[in-house]
Amino acid sequence: MIEHLTISRIGQRGDGVVDTAAGAVFVPCALVVEVDAVKGHPDRRQLLRIETPSPERIEPICPHFGICGGCQTQHWDFARYRNWKHGLVVAALLQAGLDTPVHDLIDAHGKGRRRATFHARRSQMDVLAVGFAAFRAHDIIAIDQCPVLAPTLDGAIRAAWALAEALGSTAKPLDIQVTATEGGLDVDVRGSGPLPSKRAGALARIADAHQLARITRHGEMIIQRTAPAVRMGKAMVTLPPGSFLQATEEGEAVLARLICEHVGKSKSVADLFCGVGPFALRLAERARVLAADSDAVAVTALREAVKTASGLKPIAAEARDLFRRPFVPQELKAIDAVVFDPPRQGAEAQARQLAASKVPLVIAVSCNVATFVRDARLLVDGGYRLTSVTPVDQFRYSAHVELVGRFER
Repeated sequence: MIEHLTISRIGQRGDGVVDTAAGAVFVPCALVVEVDAVKGHPDRRQLLRIETPSPERIEPICPHFGICGGCQTQHWDFARYRNWKHGLVVAALLQAGLDTPVHDLIDAHGKGRRRATFHARRSQMDVLAVGFAAFRAHDIIAIDQCPVLAPTLDGAIRAAWALAEALGSTAKPLDIQVTATEGGLDVDVRGSGPLPSKRAGALARIADAHQLARITRHGEMIIQRTAPAVRMGKAMVTLPPGSFLQATEEGEAVLARLICEHVGKSKSVADLFCGVGPFALRLAERARVLAADSDAVAVTALREAVKTASGLKPIAAEARDLFRRPFVPQELKAIDAVVFDPPRQGAEAQARQLAASKVPLVIAVSCNVATFVRDARLLVDGGYRLTSVTPVDQFRYSAHVELVGRFER
């Protein structure tokens, strides 16, 4: 049955929302004060037709918008979108009882995203699709362009198609993670199963044809033509296969700048959940650094980068599971400032130990507002003051937002 609904607000995931007596109804790709023709489930509708367009509606920059699940807000006026994303942070903090200044949202999209994971699947009719997952569905939307990718990922989609064709049919999505590096595109393929020598040879030929720096399968080396390295401050880091990086180069630079500004003249800094060292390597330009992460391969990459970098103070890097074995107050007695940037699940165990410590300054970085406020609440209840929060937007057109919070004793 087709209904006609008037959108009253935008929800936390970027959907238009209609508040009814039976509860909220969500309409993806709809905007406030629009009258829309919709159909679908009781709490979620499919937008069929816009009868009264919102003055905030603009033309999306991508022909796949609304079908591909990668972006949620390309149809929305950019200034209104920025205000909404800033408001998500303010609302979450207030709900947790954390009353603190929230600075303006920093746009860190820069030249675009430098990493992407493409999915490939063959249908029962043996039709290959390579692209991104459909909007809140498991279907794969075949793409030949993506305007949010950085120019350094030019050729990534063509390479992903070539790799998917070479690997043949697969019953489940094949994941092809591509990262832009100074040596070229670095590719890690997952879901292919063991590779016979014939297919490995085909992948090597694709690497040559598409000038790929490296191809790995589940981290296992297939071919390396050049070192897949990225610059971080004064150091060059050779990336482990499939390693994590901030989504945009500008995003990493902005987060690092904010962290260094907050740390100030601290002489001894702990960088927890350090990864391959995007913050540790920059912090070491001014302070001694203790760096730790559960990813031993990433920590090894950080150590190797330190060996060839000049002008850095000592970095002591160790592999350590900070979820099961967080640093305790006694271990942090000589630390002037702690920086922690955990995965989306946050750092509850480490936050509890920090709350019991005497570290004068803690800088929390997060890609998840919900786990940020949970960990922040632990720190504040332990005696810290949350003195500022800065939201950073490197996932343009989505509901994802990064946060940098400063806590002082």
